[in-house]
Amino acid sequence: MRYLPLWIWGDEPFPPEWMWQGWVVAYGGDLSPKRLLTAYREGIFPWYSEDEPIRWCSPDPRAILPPQKLHIPRRLWREWKKRSFNITADTVFTDVIWMCSKVPRPHEKGTWITKDMIKAYIEFYELGYAHSVEVWQNGNLVGGLYGVYLGPIFVGESMFHTEPNTSKLAFLALCGYALLNNIKIIDCQVISEHLSQFGVYPISRKKYLAWLRTKLPKEIPTHRWELDIDKIHSALLEIWDRQDE
Repeated sequence: MRYLPLWIWGDEPFPPEWMWQGWVVAYGGDLSPKRLLTAYREGIFPWYSEDEPIRWCSPDPRAILPPQKLHIPRRLWREWKKRSFNITADTVFTDVIWMCSKVPRPHEKGTWITKDMIKAYIEFYELGYAHSVEVWQNGNLVGGLYGVYLGPIFVGESMFHTEPNTSKLAFLALCGYALLNNIKIIDCQVISEHLSQFGVYPISRKKYLAWLRTKLPKEIPTHRWELDIDKIHSALLEIWDRQDE
């Protein structure tokens, strides 16, 4: 028997997994911090366009990267070692999410980062659940990413670049931070050729949800991130030396 995706109201819970239709979990609800935190805890996130109702999704398979399995492309490592960019975290979250919504992506039209989404994730950042990584050149923001931190997992939401490789450098910095701070999984949501070059691979949604149920802490850390680039470089160097053997 097939079920239509449910419409949720107010504080109604998300429907159980057996009622999900493909990637779609439900429609409706709101983007309140409480709803968002519940969603991410259950492996769900909002993904919809400006002219649509809120659509809650959970991809199957799920694209993940345990930081220890990071693969660093050779050309990108050469760029990283130049240290020609300054990389920070949690300094201009609002600018990063706006740039993610505005900078065009190849083979994509429009954006799923709606005005309501931007407002909601800025509030989520202010509460300490969302974080950004920023790449700077000559004082200008030229690349970055943002996502949601749940302790042992970081769920990536979007990235952008206005200079070559700068979103990739932000991703490397994220991986280095994860290695240093006991983040076990970077969740990239949906597999792509762009992500596969870093070692990102798919797992079943069932396995992903089971991991969340057993690994997430009761209280989610909400501290601001600070990047120590020298320590991050050392952590990435260990990965590089191991993959180059």
